[in-house]
Amino acid sequence: MAAVVHLNRKLVLEEAERVSDGAGGYVETWTQLGTLWAAIQTGTGSETSEDFLTVSRVAMKIIVRGAPVGSKRRPKPDQRFVEGGRIFVILAVTETDALGHYLSCTAREEVASS
Repeated sequence: MAAVVHLNRKLVLEEAERVSDGAGGYVETWTQLGTLWAAIQTGTGSETSEDFLTVSRVAMKIIVRGAPVGSKRRPKPDQRFVEGGRIFVILAVTETDALGHYLSCTAREEVASS
């Protein structure tokens, strides 16, 4: 019997897009692909100092409904979920069951403070 999953968080799935800056380089912008309902489970966190900032990283497991490979609704590594001011970078995606009813996204939330 499959575990009950409570998809109670509304997340926006985004993908990075490189846009020319007109000077031979590019700027990275984020394009919304859609909204997914999710369950979020927090993991352990860590804290490091980088370039005069303290960066806190927290591992997350984000569960969403399954979608076929190639679908815009199927998250991929290097995409991200956004919830208000929170950003969750997707590191890996796996199916939680043989039928692919749900996907488990390993993600990382980073918060920087000076």
